[in-house]
Amino acid sequence: MNKPSTASKSPSPGADTGLPVHVAVIMDGNGRWATQRGMPRVAGHRKGADSVRTLIRSCAKRDIAYLTLFAFSSENWNRPEPEVRRLMELFVSALDKDVKELHSNNVRFRVIGDRSALDEKIVQKIAGSEVLTAGNDGLQLNVAINYGGKWDILQACQDLASRVADGVLQADSIQMEDIESRLSTAGMPEPDLFIRTGGEHRVSNFLLWQLAYSELYFTDVLWPDFDETEFELALTSFSGRQRRFGKTGDQVEAS
Repeated sequence: MNKPSTASKSPSPGADTGLPVHVAVIMDGNGRWATQRGMPRVAGHRKGADSVRTLIRSCAKRDIAYLTLFAFSSENWNRPEPEVRRLMELFVSALDKDVKELHSNNVRFRVIGDRSALDEKIVQKIAGSEVLTAGNDGLQLNVAINYGGKWDILQACQDLASRVADGVLQADSIQMEDIESRLSTAGMPEPDLFIRTGGEHRVSNFLLWQLAYSELYFTDVLWPDFDETEFELALTSFSGRQRRFGKTGDQVEAS
């Protein structure tokens, strides 16, 4: 019998610094923020884009290596069509407006998710933005578009199943590392800190495999109001936690 893999239970490089190496965020509450102010929901999404820019700067300033943002889930297609259309328009506008600035600040930009359902214009802009910033070695910004954690695991398993069917791989030789290397986040450390704004306490099909040992932080603050002070509160909470990865507290203290 193969020894169980411990790949998913290892801390990220540099996790003992007190700061997370990889931060993942569900940016919830844009629509409610706007509704509370008698504004159309799209106004909340526009204001939320300012919070994204603030968070990117905050992560870069602290030398946090990876930031993954859940911008549009595979379930968000179920929202009213006008809102979906405006969200996509805002995303294209953000690419046009922000990617050059990201590049000038040494940020690498990547999109994770299923691009097959996206408009070809958006796909081309994504590809161009990724190529432009590919050589940057500062903060890596991952934006999840048409992403779902179940989809991510499924497409990894489908690839492995194809290899088994072709005789390239034996089913009983598959390890957790084989799945991880086929996820959309392959090559990245798993998130140390997961943040969700807006008062909901669930992960909503976001990075289901990758969040196995992440520290979870939930706040009632709506995303457009999530500023650097709120981010600092999340980091302070993270720094006060003991990350055991299956060990006892005494073992962690001894090491």
